[in-house]
Amino acid sequence: MKLLSLFVERESLIHQIDPITKLYYIVFAILMPAICSSITVSIACAFVSIILLAIGKVLKNTLSVFGFVSFVLFTVIIIQGLFGVKNETIFFQIMGLTFYKEGLMESLVIVFRVINIVASFLILVLTTRPSDLVEDLVRKGLSPRIGYVILSVFQIIPQMMSTVDTITDAQKSRGMETEGNLFVRMKAFVPLMGPVVLSSFNNAKERAMALEVRAFGSKIKRTFLSEPKNYKFCMPIRASLLIILIGAVIGRFIL
Repeated sequence: MKLLSLFVERESLIHQIDPITKLYYIVFAILMPAICSSITVSIACAFVSIILLAIGKVLKNTLSVFGFVSFVLFTVIIIQGLFGVKNETIFFQIMGLTFYKEGLMESLVIVFRVINIVASFLILVLTTRPSDLVEDLVRKGLSPRIGYVILSVFQIIPQMMSTVDTITDAQKSRGMETEGNLFVRMKAFVPLMGPVVLSSFNNAKERAMALEVRAFGSKIKRTFLSEPKNYKFCMPIRASLLIILIGAVIGRFIL
């Protein structure tokens, strides 16, 4: 059975970078704005992450994720602009609501940090095969059990989506209405979720049995079917990220 994942097959420079280096970038993307605590740095990091998604030719695949995130971030802007703890300076008023400059600036910092974090994780998820990531981590000494958990996390969303599509088609063939107005969709939601949850439990049980049959719990040292891949640019990129972080720490706490 073909493993499902969010990985998008492309020929790009980002796809040629090893998974561990992409993990380094995630750490860098999270720490850099936190260390510098500047909206300029947050905007710059978010811009770089989005550019990397574009270079990886997967920017279009992020639209649904950013669509959901933007709804959440919009509520952050509203709440901070109206009720922020540091609110003092009135920025503008609309429909009887007063938005404050301090709250809006604080919300913008949060918005760009979240965009940066989401984009950095999407770089890893969309441009890396889960099997390559887990294999590299296990080669570095990670427990195979933890590696399996990581692989399952990467696969759970597409697997659930595939299961929902299959069950929806089956319910349609039995005459259930699954399309129409909001009430019709909500009415069909409960009958769909039951089989989806039960199917997920069955898949988990079957996978656990298959792993035990293949001696997954064995204490014997494991070998790898494939040879380690020779990735380009990994060490220079890691060194550059580390140097920039060290420079940021020095600039923030020492100079």
